[in-house]
Formats: sequence, C-alpha cells, structure tokens
Amino acid sequence: MIAVDSIRAAVRDAFPTIVSDLTDLVAIPSVSAASHDQAQVLRSAEHVASLLRDAGLEAEVTSVDCPDGTPGRPAVLAHADGPAGSPRVLIYSHHDVQPVGDPSAWQQADPFVAERRGERLFGRGTSDDGAGVVTHPHALRILRELGGGQLPCSVTVYIEGEEEVGSPSFEAFLAAHRDRLDADVIIVADSSNWRVGVPALTTSLRGVVQVDARIDVLDHALHSGQYGGPVLDAVTTMCRLVATLHDDAGDVAVPGLVSESAAAPDFPEYTEEDFRADAGVLPGVELIGTGDLTARLWTKPTITVIGMDVTPLERSGNVLAPSCTGRISMRIAPGQDPDSAIEALTSHLASHVPFGARLTVTGREAGPAFHGSSDTPAGRAAHWALTTGFGVEAVDIGQGGSIPFIATLQSTFPGAQVLVTGVEDPDTRAHSEDESMHLGDLERIVVSEALLLARLGGAIEA
Repeated sequence: MIAVDSIRAAVRDAFPTIVSDLTDLVAIPSVSAASHDQAQVLRSAEHVASLLRDAGLEAEVTSVDCPDGTPGRPAVLAHADGPAGSPRVLIYSHHDVQPVGDPSAWQQADPFVAERRGERLFGRGTSDDGAGVVTHPHALRILRELGGGQLPCSVTVYIEGEEEVGSPSFEAFLAAHRDRLDADVIIVADSSNWRVGVPALTTSLRGVVQVDARIDVLDHALHSGQYGGPVLDAVTTMCRLVATLHDDAGDVAVPGLVSESAAAPDFPEYTEEDFRADAGVLPGVELIGTGDLTARLWTKPTITVIGMDVTPLERSGNVLAPSCTGRISMRIAPGQDPDSAIEALTSHLASHVPFGARLTVTGREAGPAFHGSSDTPAGRAAHWALTTGFGVEAVDIGQGGSIPFIATLQSTFPGAQVLVTGVEDPDTRAHSEDESMHLGDLERIVVSEALLLARLGGAIEA
C-alpha cells in the first residue's frame, strides 16, 4: 500500500525537475498548423517519448494517415503493465500547441522560452497542454518508485500531436491501435479547473459546428460612387446577414437548436463580477444573452464570426465588393446533433439573405458535445483524488469549449468510464498571448493524478 503523504513528499522533492521538464517542452515550438515547421512536432513527440521511457514505460512515436490520405502528425504511444487483473487506464494529452499570435503582445521576448513570474510559468504550451503532458511521466515514475518497481494498474499513455488542428487522424489512429488503447477508465487531461486551487471534473462540453457562408451580389467589382445606391456591396450584405443570428438580447436566434436556460444544479455559481474579471470584459461593456451565466457558457448555443474576407485597410479603395465569405463558428449545447445544427444554421441563413443576394454555405466542421457524470466508480475516485490532492473539495463543471473526440472515445470503447480533468485555470489564457501555468496547481495536479491511479489500482491508504 502507498500512503498519501508519501506521494505528496515525492512530488514535492521532484517538483524542480517537473518544472524543468515543462520548460524544456515549451522550448520546442510544436505548432501543428500546416504553415509551421512540422519537424518541430516530430521533435516534440520524440522528447515526450523519452520522458515516458525515463518513467519506465515502453514508448514509441507513431502516426497513421488521415482519411484523405495525408500523413497524420506524430503521436506518442506508451504502456506499462500493472498487476494481473488490475484496471486498464488510458491517459490522453496532446503535445502540439497553438501559434503564438502577435509576438509583440507577449510580455516575454520569445513565447517559446518559458519565463517564471511569481507563481506562474509563462510560455506557449505551458498549460495547453504541456502541463498535462509532463504530469503523466512524473506521476507514473513516483508510483513505480513507491510501489516497489510496479504500477498499481496497467497504464497506456496516448499523447496526440494534432489536437490543435482538429485531430484529423484521430479516428484512424484509434482504429489502427484499438487493442492497445482499450481501457476500463479513460482520463482526458485537457480541460480546466474551476479556479486556482479549486479542482474540477468536466462533465459537460459543448460541441462545435463551423461553416463558410459566401455572399455574391455582382459578377465583378464596381466603382462605389458610380454604381453605389441601387446595389449593396457584399461585405455590408454579409454584415446584415450575420446580424440576424442573434436577437436584441444577444441570444442565438436560430430556430431548431437545443438550448437550456439553467445549468445543472450541481454546477458551481459563477457571478458576473467573477466572469468579467476572468474574461477581461471592459468597463461599460454589457454581457449578452439571458438565463443563468453558467448556462450561457455551458448549455446554450453560441455563434461567432471567426473570420471574414474583407479588403484590408491598406488596400481599400472606393469599390463595391462583389463577394464576401464569412466563417461562422457555432458551439452547440449537449443533446444537440451536429448535423441538425448545421441544417438549422444553413436554413436560417438562407431565409434571411438580404435583397436576394446569392448564398453558398459550405460545412467545415461538425463535432458532438459531451455530457457525462461523475457518479461512477472512477468519477468518485477522481473526486477523492482531486479533493485530497488540492486540499479543497472538487467540483463538477461544464465547459463552453469543445473536445469532439471524447464522443469518439465513448463510441469506440463503450465499456470505459471517461473522466475529463484539467490543468488550466481562468487566467491561463490558452490560445492567447501570455499563456501560463500556475505552478502551485501543477504540483497539486501531479499529486492528484498519482492518487487517482493508486486508488483505481487499490494501492492507496486513504
């Protein structure tokens, strides 16, 4: 049996090395976007594999082709056996990261050189998902050392290399390695905690739908003075169209979408004051929508125009644009079928096109939502581990973001209990400038993962 205090002490002693390993991982610019150097993604995978080998696992870097025949990005697959008959646990994280955005908006000179300021380590990938990645080898190494050379349960670690570009080879990877990935418990370590120092299990995730909507009004560009008046340019036409997607209160106005005005009763309260501070809402800017704030974040749909083809200011002229394409991203509530959501959105756009403009809608992405429960044996073990590791009662939360492949995991391994855990907090700024990881939470997360695996394997003295 392993004592809780032994795990705490071992993590405390190892923590300088944990931070050093995270710093080394951040230094590899593993941006999976095609416009970046993909050799760095391979380098990152090889580095992660070496960390897992050092923890006593057999690890390899591997990939499978995407359905369209293009090569998948390198992933890491590692395994170590536990005692005969012990639970099989699959742990997921991803080693690829987002582009840095505007380098001048970072407080540090190089976002890939981790920099500690106070209790946070700043740098691209420190939290999403570098902290998740380095947690696994250290929790496993400590359990092996405290367990006399053996883990309390059989563990497979799958570190993906393309989560930030939509996981195009994920389903093919699962099919190719199904027997190796099959598990009784699946831990997806790619979500967030409620607050710094307050751990959480994510039991609800919105799905995602994305389309490109193109407006055509002319067969060529026109002089805006000579022809302006009888015909409206395509950009303004597009603006009028996307304005119909919300009502006057700011709620999504597309009929046929699932929408819950109240979040689950066991979700924590999120005050407007806390939300405004966490999100950085400017003074005087009103929040949109109706219903509980957590419902607006987790159980109601949202629509965002994430891109639009518009002439840049430096190339602008007195011209009526003949066409305009907007990229519309919609987060869908749990219980919503992605295909029906695309159909509802397309139908709404078609019925609201201004002045008879020509509309073409092309679907780009459709990912399902996730609705789970922590009231399972693995969920209860996770609540105990998080509460013990953090010293604060763990809570269930929803997430407005999407992890569509969780539904794929559920359908591929229907007998597995799925747990969605996290390393982030409201000030992490994942995908944005000045991404960071709270180091106090990182230490508590490593403790909690070791406690969870020990509890699942029946090797803990509670």
